[in-house]
Amino acid sequence: MADTPFRFKQFSVHHDRTAMKVGTDGVLLGAIAGSGSPHNILEIGVGSGVVSLMMAQRFSEAKIQGVEIDHAAWQQATENAQKSPWNGRIDFFNKSFQEYCHQDLTKFDLIVSNPPYFSNYLKSPDPKRNLALHAEALPFHDLAKGVLALLHSEGEFWVILPPDQMGELEKILLSLGLNAIWKIAVKDKPSKNILRKIYRFSFYSRTVNEKDIFIKDENGYFSNDYSELLKEFLIVF
Repeated sequence: MADTPFRFKQFSVHHDRTAMKVGTDGVLLGAIAGSGSPHNILEIGVGSGVVSLMMAQRFSEAKIQGVEIDHAAWQQATENAQKSPWNGRIDFFNKSFQEYCHQDLTKFDLIVSNPPYFSNYLKSPDPKRNLALHAEALPFHDLAKGVLALLHSEGEFWVILPPDQMGELEKILLSLGLNAIWKIAVKDKPSKNILRKIYRFSFYSRTVNEKDIFIKDENGYFSNDYSELLKEFLIVF
């Protein structure tokens, strides 16, 4: 069966060879992460490349690098980038983040990640999906140490995780001197539990800002906040 790409307003993403398909987590991170005019952006775990492509659309001057351990995902993300309007500004590398950190000392203004987060959970029969979802390949301590080494002193690290795992990562980053200065809670509807948290970390301490984002209202329609965030990307808006 032919691959049907996920079509955005300015680009398309093929994702049949990636374990993690285009979904709400990546799309939200791509729409929210970053502020100002970052020049160097790094994505940790690019999957299909959707977050990096959204970054390229939002930040027209930025050079974007991404690291992806799974060969098939890296290959497909590279093809998606090459077919996009921003091919000249995006480079993806097929290696582990740990290996990348040892080889590259570039400092980034913006680092983004939708990292693997399961530990001690039952695994899928699909090894590619395990690599994408389970934290053994990239434990939070390795993620945190790498971010610490590669983030510019005035830079920002944005990450999306379920609430419990965000709490674990926040403790590690705080011990290394990175503070959460934006805390966004994502819910399906206002009356539902928190599905994901999106945090912005930086070295400088500021007042913590907090916000809730609801994907839908109580009637099941897309919320104003969600549609406003994604109106430049999703064809449905």
